[in-house]
Amino acid sequence: MVGKQEKWRAYWDKMAAGYDKDMKFWDRLLYEGQREWVCGRAEGEVLEVAIGTGLNLPFYPSGIRLTGIDISDRMLEAARARADELGREVDLRTGDAHRLPFEDETFDTVVCTLSMCAIPDVDRAMREIHRVLRPGGRFVCIDHVVSPNRLLRGIQGIIERFSVPSAGEHLRRRPIENVRATGFDIKESDRLKGGHVERLVATK
Repeated sequence: MVGKQEKWRAYWDKMAAGYDKDMKFWDRLLYEGQREWVCGRAEGEVLEVAIGTGLNLPFYPSGIRLTGIDISDRMLEAARARADELGREVDLRTGDAHRLPFEDETFDTVVCTLSMCAIPDVDRAMREIHRVLRPGGRFVCIDHVVSPNRLLRGIQGIIERFSVPSAGEHLRRRPIENVRATGFDIKESDRLKGGHVERLVATK
């Protein structure tokens, strides 16, 4: 696992410089308005897992206390610059979703946007998220997911032969299944863009 984590850390460090430009295209195509939807459901002590370059920072409500972790130091450098530009106070730390560096029951909300597709062990990450949430706390997530169309699922499988080894990018996951298996109670869920995008709110 350590070797793989170092590989993905190096990959995301390399991707950091062009990440915002790439995501601007995908946000417009698939995720317009979804960062606002996710962040608008955050309250209290908030942890964002895989905060990246901080693209969600403009959309969090005032009054929350935000902590963000990411495996990539380069991504966090960009997030710090964005937070400074916005005048937003946020505790940014290098961290691994498989081993969250926090005590049990620390947060009221955990947010994860467009990242479960690239976390190597989703079930392990979900157990960690469940652990650091307080009873009644909420997990809010959005991601691209496995297609409901059989032909497109096949195409996703072909692409994964290259995207998983090179970038750890899974196209045929559906995080809501991992969330349920961890013991969360699903409160809201929607599939968008012909079922290729899914968002959810779940409580501990």
